[in-house]
Amino acid sequence: MGMYERIRTEEEGGAGDRWSAGGDGVGNGHDVEMGTAKAPTPRSPTSGVAGRSSEWSCSTPDQRQRNARRLVSLDVFRGLSVALMILVDDAGGIFPAINHSPWNGVTLADFVMPFFLFIVGVSLGLAYKNLESRAPATRKALFRALKLFLLGLFLQGGYFHSLGNLTFGVDVRRIRIMGILQRIAIAYLVAALCEIWPKRDEMVKSKSSELRKYWFQWAVAAVLSVIYVSLLYGLAVNDWEYQLPLETSSPPQIFSVKCGIRGDTGPACNAVGMIDRKLLGFQHLYRRPIYARMKECSVNSPDYGPLPPNAPTWCQAPFDPEGLLSSVMAVVTCFVGLHFGHVIVHVKDHRDRVSHWGVASSCLVAVGLAMDFFGMPVNKALYTFSYMCVTAGAAGILFTTIYLMVDVIGVRRATTILEWMGKHALTIYVLAASNLLPIILQGFYWDNPRNNVLSLIGVGIG
Repeated sequence: MGMYERIRTEEEGGAGDRWSAGGDGVGNGHDVEMGTAKAPTPRSPTSGVAGRSSEWSCSTPDQRQRNARRLVSLDVFRGLSVALMILVDDAGGIFPAINHSPWNGVTLADFVMPFFLFIVGVSLGLAYKNLESRAPATRKALFRALKLFLLGLFLQGGYFHSLGNLTFGVDVRRIRIMGILQRIAIAYLVAALCEIWPKRDEMVKSKSSELRKYWFQWAVAAVLSVIYVSLLYGLAVNDWEYQLPLETSSPPQIFSVKCGIRGDTGPACNAVGMIDRKLLGFQHLYRRPIYARMKECSVNSPDYGPLPPNAPTWCQAPFDPEGLLSSVMAVVTCFVGLHFGHVIVHVKDHRDRVSHWGVASSCLVAVGLAMDFFGMPVNKALYTFSYMCVTAGAAGILFTTIYLMVDVIGVRRATTILEWMGKHALTIYVLAASNLLPIILQGFYWDNPRNNVLSLIGVGIG
């Protein structure tokens, strides 16, 4: 059968399986018409309208309810991303090889953020497949993005401190503005608005009709990529300086960084950091830069450690890995996931879906590696175009594998825990990955705040 086939609305009496997509990334579940690997068989003249296949036959609401199933691969993929995040957060300090790369290159930890962005895009492609009213959908998207951004500001802005610090609260003059949830909120909002408003209302029957329907989204992704690459390689970065400590109550020590260059992708003189310093200010950036684990900045590299002799002056400068310019390419990762969601909606055959996803994912990985070879490094901190291609392609390959294993073959028992984690991803992130649960437990102590529940069960607080 053809790769693209007209999607049946309920008025047309579609009897195909209906799958719940597991939410729009931050919302509730929703249904998607799904096909099978079999071609439709003709109906007999006595069974209804002559010439119509059973795939187009009418079904009652009760029959459609019995056919309703959840798209499990979305939950499993999301749960696996949460599990990877917890693993690298807790074990990254013990096993630096899985921790974030100090600068260029990728490790296991560097795939987590793109995986989340990718699956948000996939879910959005399913959430707005049968949009009835655009204005209410826009209000909901804006409200969800605002809630997610504010939650990230609360969890990662500095209000909660490390496990070794028994205080809380943050001076708003030094609150960290950007973060993981804030980046996801921005990508979600841009992709959601592009999915709600500009797309055409024509049916998708071929690749060309798919391009016509979603041309605006492809155009936005291309424009964002061009803007990012142009600014990264076109902006001149002048000499700059910063002071430590950042608090003005203590006598500051001034550090000067020499640049006077454009197109640099090193830690000191890149346009990503310059834009954040200019627009956000040093006071609102992440104060434990990832490049402080480089061998130039740490005697314990690839882990954090004391400065080596003659360390560069930029080693202690604040740098936000979820900054403004780098978030532009994060939005593009969300658009890649959005395309995968469109394939689920419009492509009816399992084999065609897998083929489509496999080719697209492999091409992305190949392009990313080629760009790295020719001079654009795969760099998570800068979220380079090559990094976006490699990680989005890897996300596509992993999602395709999970889809085959869970939704096609039906292997469910081995992924039950991941499925559950995927359904409660945000709650797990808030309680576990953001250290909220351990911090709450620290609030219960005996006589002295350091004699708390965590210390009694052997969890050190520094």
